[in-house]
Amino acid sequence: MTGRELGRPERNETEAQRLDRNMGELLQELRVAQTGVQILFAFLLTLAFQQRFADVDAFGRWVYICALICALLSSGFLIAPVGYHRLVFRRAMKEEVVRTSNKFALAGLAFLSVALGGALTVILDVMFSQEVAMAGGIVSLGFLVVLWFLIPWVRVRAKRGDSGAEGH
Repeated sequence: MTGRELGRPERNETEAQRLDRNMGELLQELRVAQTGVQILFAFLLTLAFQQRFADVDAFGRWVYICALICALLSSGFLIAPVGYHRLVFRRAMKEEVVRTSNKFALAGLAFLSVALGGALTVILDVMFSQEVAMAGGIVSLGFLVVLWFLIPWVRVRAKRGDSGAEGH
């Protein structure tokens, strides 16, 4: 069954063109995510030097450290495809680069979701209470996991079998 028969427009592109397009799309998506995680990381780095940080209890400090580490890991994973691509450039490894970079991007998003939930938890802990903070952190993390991972996963599983084609 062709893409047109499935309601998708056909792409008349070679495998090399498809890989180039996939890499370009991935890098564009990474630019958006990198900016967000870098802003979050900068915010978290400055947070410890704010006057009210002294009011953060042990729970909040541990959550803060976890959020900071997750932001660092997220940044590393989201930037990794650039270094990976540079190191294997012109070695006929484009498919490997796209596949590995996709895994890096997913890991980066996973750590970013934890970092965002953690940052919100710390803020809510200072502003309200540990209970409100935990609830807010869990809800925000759950929301991001559903939005970024569960919905796409469910859609892919629903479409599996509609087409033998892999990728897009």
